[in-house]
Amino acid sequence: MINRRERRVHRDSKNFSELYGDLRSSENSGYCGACDKNVYHRSMHRWVFHGLMSIFLIGRSSGLADEVSHSVNPSEGWKLAVETNDVAIYSRPHTDSRLREFRAIGAIDAPTCAVQAVIDDFENYPNFMPYTLECRLLKRETDSIITYQRLSPKICQDRDYTLRVRKKSWPGTEGFIYLNQWESANDLGPTEKKGVVRVKICDGGWLLEPDGAIKTRATYSVYTDSGGMIPSFIANRASQTGISSLFAAIRKQVKNPKYALRAGL
Repeated sequence: MINRRERRVHRDSKNFSELYGDLRSSENSGYCGACDKNVYHRSMHRWVFHGLMSIFLIGRSSGLADEVSHSVNPSEGWKLAVETNDVAIYSRPHTDSRLREFRAIGAIDAPTCAVQAVIDDFENYPNFMPYTLECRLLKRETDSIITYQRLSPKICQDRDYTLRVRKKSWPGTEGFIYLNQWESANDLGPTEKKGVVRVKICDGGWLLEPDGAIKTRATYSVYTDSGGMIPSFIANRASQTGISSLFAAIRKQVKNPKYALRAGL
């Protein structure tokens, strides 16, 4: 017998399925990924994610940022999930969670300093990052900055979170290497708003390494929980799809000459 909360999960799972398609191999599967019960939902179309993926673009529990590197060693649990649009996306299980950690590696046709300038331009994110409604600086500290972001995916409630971002850079043999690490810091930001889902876990990082004078090898690591009633199998697929779109947005934005000027090129 299904209680009220499970019934709500079934309803939400069914709505997502109708909108964004079948994530399983059988079109007529009776399996509900939201609650692991054999109940039959309406047959679903091929999966397509537009909007939902933005929830997962920015974001292990505490400590992921300390592990940001370009290592995708299988001995550490990493497996290639997909390679598309010159981005290789890897994933691995996360302890005590059905949500997965992701690490993506891809080339960007610009020097590391210009790519870093794009990432630093967070107050301009609403103009080029998908579904970003608001992004603002709250505070500068000696070793970090505090930023607030709100996302509006259109097909579900808005999401928001506050992050502490730490940055490091050092010279390499081919140019400067940049490391950006962030973790949830909701206690340092605005209180929760009615109608907006607060994202509790949003940790990750960027590692930008020169690949010659005018090219960057970018590594993006992320573990996030979007909150709400989104089933884990949808959340994991959306993360994977969203990462590819994130690389596309940065590759496009870095072509703007202002970032080369900011980087002093």
